Amino acid sequence: MAEIAAEEMAGQIGTVWHSDWLVLTQTMIDAFAEATGDRQFIHVDPQAAAATPFGGTIAHGFLLLSLMPRLAAISDQPAIAGALMGVNYGGDRTRFLSPVRAGSRIRGRFTLLAMAEKRPGRWQQTIEYAVEVDGTDKPALIAEWISQIFTGTRI
Repeated sequence: MAEIAAEEMAGQIGTVWHSDWLVLTQTMIDAFAEATGDRQFIHVDPQAAAATPFGGTIAHGFLLLSLMPRLAAISDQPAIAGALMGVNYGGDRTRFLSPVRAGSRIRGRFTLLAMAEKRPGRWQQTIEYAVEVDGTDKPALIAEWISQIFTGTRI
């Protein structure tokens, strides 16, 4: 993964990066259901879900949101040079726009909306995160995600 300085990243507002494609398997959906306790049949019961307008099991919306770090890690978005850590700060405008069937290929689309140094060595980055589904025009999820990135020699 390429690295760039935080100051250079701040000059790339509007840049779009994409992840590689990832198959969203039923195994992933089942593991998420187990971890969260959300075992609604539309996620974990293929036979019952087939009788719904979805035609089969669908991913949890929060699973799609939680895949953001994994998709970012397999994207062409450069890392911040000298980053000691990054932490989630929050999100805005999260919308679950369309269901994602088990077995679908998805990828992340990341658009840099803002990057500003809040304190020396502490950057705030806002990314528009979208989950694209292969073969469809409409994203399944869109959210603005805010992160704090710590650079330098100390946290």
